[in-house]
Amino acid sequence: MAATLKLLKLLRYRALCSPSACGAARSVSYWNVSSKQHGGQDPPEHISLCHSAKRVKNICSTFSSRRILTTSSACPGLEFSKTSSSKASTLQLDSPRATRVDEEDVEVFDSFANIRVFLQLRPEYRVHSYNASETSQLLSVSESELILHKVTVYQNKLQAQVIVDYLCKLSSLPAEQHPVLLRSTSFALLCQLSVKKIQLFDTQDLINVLKAFVILGIPHSHSMLDVYETKCCHQVWEMSMDQLLLVADLWRYLGRKIPRFLNIFSSYLNLHWKDLSLSQLVHLIYVIGENRQVSQDLMQKLESLILKYIDLINLEEVGTICLGFFKSKTSLSEFVMRKIGDLACANMQHLSSHALVNIVKMFRFTHVDHINFMKQLGEIAPQRIPSLGVQGVMHLTLYCSALRFLDEGVMNAVAASLPCRVAHCRSKDVAKILWSFGTLNYKPPNAEEFYSSLINEIHRKMPEFNQYPEHLPTCLLGLAFSEYFPVELIDFALSPGFVRLAQERTKFNLIKELYTLDGTVGIECPDYRGNRLSTHLQQEGSEFLWNLAEKDMNSKPEFLETLFLLETMLGGPQYVKHHMILPHTRSSDLEVQLDVNLKPLPFNREATPAENVATLRLKHVGVSLTDDLMNQLLKGKARGHFQGKTESEPGQQPMELENKAAVPLGGFLCNVADKSGAMEMAGLCPSACMQTPGMKLAIQFTNRNQYCYGSRDLLGLHSMKRRQLARLGYRVVELSYWEWFPLLKRTRLEKLAFLHEKVFTSAL
Repeated sequence: MAATLKLLKLLRYRALCSPSACGAARSVSYWNVSSKQHGGQDPPEHISLCHSAKRVKNICSTFSSRRILTTSSACPGLEFSKTSSSKASTLQLDSPRATRVDEEDVEVFDSFANIRVFLQLRPEYRVHSYNASETSQLLSVSESELILHKVTVYQNKLQAQVIVDYLCKLSSLPAEQHPVLLRSTSFALLCQLSVKKIQLFDTQDLINVLKAFVILGIPHSHSMLDVYETKCCHQVWEMSMDQLLLVADLWRYLGRKIPRFLNIFSSYLNLHWKDLSLSQLVHLIYVIGENRQVSQDLMQKLESLILKYIDLINLEEVGTICLGFFKSKTSLSEFVMRKIGDLACANMQHLSSHALVNIVKMFRFTHVDHINFMKQLGEIAPQRIPSLGVQGVMHLTLYCSALRFLDEGVMNAVAASLPCRVAHCRSKDVAKILWSFGTLNYKPPNAEEFYSSLINEIHRKMPEFNQYPEHLPTCLLGLAFSEYFPVELIDFALSPGFVRLAQERTKFNLIKELYTLDGTVGIECPDYRGNRLSTHLQQEGSEFLWNLAEKDMNSKPEFLETLFLLETMLGGPQYVKHHMILPHTRSSDLEVQLDVNLKPLPFNREATPAENVATLRLKHVGVSLTDDLMNQLLKGKARGHFQGKTESEPGQQPMELENKAAVPLGGFLCNVADKSGAMEMAGLCPSACMQTPGMKLAIQFTNRNQYCYGSRDLLGLHSMKRRQLARLGYRVVELSYWEWFPLLKRTRLEKLAFLHEKVFTSAL
């Protein structure tokens, strides 16, 4: 005791370490990692427009063991103000292995332990991974006190190996003694001395000390660990592959990101990647995924190794590989994904739910449509969903919507299981599930219960939506696709305050989402009197979406040909307009207007030069359209039909129009291939420009991505667009891809006949 008091007195006036070591030791005195708790107080309830959701109690009770450290004014390196000391210097520690579960619950998911299951499947993993279940001979309290006393007395004389030995021995204390040890000034001093002597540590010393830190629960934010990461960086080229993976695994167990170490490790791997064994490869991909840091070049090399070992990999390892690539935002080739799908299909009944969800994530990320996998998932998922946590359910649902895969059995199982456990959902889960159902344009049998429970949960989670604003527009758009409009939530989402929050707090550009929501409310909620987007933001959203749509459509030769054929058939570009009738629906239209006699109107003034319009008006004066005049204009063609030879376009051979291809133009007699003749006719009737259209057609040029996979059912956004066009008085004309695309390979006459039938038959 006397020696300790003397030491404390001396250390008030003397610094024992370098500035960096002082900083590290200072942090030892107040180790702090906040512990996240599940549940907590619910936010205030809001009034919902739909039925109240069933309230459920979260029976999941998880908590982190807390270890307490107090501060001491032992030395300048460990000292801080009395104010800090008087405040709670009792700070929480959090270790991945500290979490435990009191009750069995499907919602309890240990995101750390569960994804490490693969490490138990091969003995080779023990060499290069940390095993928390390893036990050593326990150190008695009296032995630990003796060690700490030696640290205090002999601090200046302690050798590097002795410091390592002391740290390892102290980590063998019973777990209940760890808080006492971490409160000890002598232990803080030992950590400080380890920083001073770290340059003398070899690779095995580093590994042993990191293991001790893991066992004792040193927090990941401690600045002392900066010094240790630097030392690990210096040792990379002296380590074996097993040692490098073990060190990376220990840092993962400490819960600390190690970007500098991984950068150097990547350089090492670029030279030695071909030497990786199967277990090393899988473990490396796990490490890369958990740290979200990798070069794409290295991942391509690792993909080639996956193919090398593909027949030896078990299903849990497949899940680990998929998760690692998914978390590192690295795609796998379609060939590899199909191999993975084949492996999963061969034994899907024995595939763990965790591995299944990871594989599903990667299929969603790569957009590979493995048909057999989709089919088997549709059979097995409804059985698994009740035992899956809501996050797993969300990923399955999101996979279905991303691949446009509507399996009613899967969606019904999701809808049936969710209302009773909706309280477990995060804001992200609610958003993605609502988006998925809306995108697939599917309402389950229990739609009212399902939607009301989720809408009620949105109200409860409003504080969380303020933190993650990108999820609220996703929720509301998913609901809008399904024709649900909770006006209080919409009013909040379109308020200037939330719009400003969304622009400031998220990396995503939410203008197009908010613009789509705003435009939808304007059409489908005529009694809505709440907030709307400002004119400036509406203009910004409209221009942004039109630029995307125009660029997309003008890059498609099949669309350009369709537009040209329509112009030819109707009489010129002034009879058809390519634009977005509803800009907020994110796709363009080909608009045609007909008068009450089903004659095309030249309404597109953008396609008619001003001088031509003046000429047309002059021609209109005093002209009577008689039968003789019409026959003369049409060069003797039969009235009401077109047939015979057509005038060819430059560079094309003349075509014969057979009787079956003759198409009446609603009383307008013209040669569909003769654009100049059609322009002459338009000149005879310029007053048509001023006529009120009897019918407005919105021609939809569709593709397979607008429909559910393998079906002719429109997705939610496109179904909503057609619903809104109808509300505005448009008649929708579908140029369905399964009808129109095969015709693109046929003759020009057949295409024109098809378009004529579509336009004028739809108008009847």
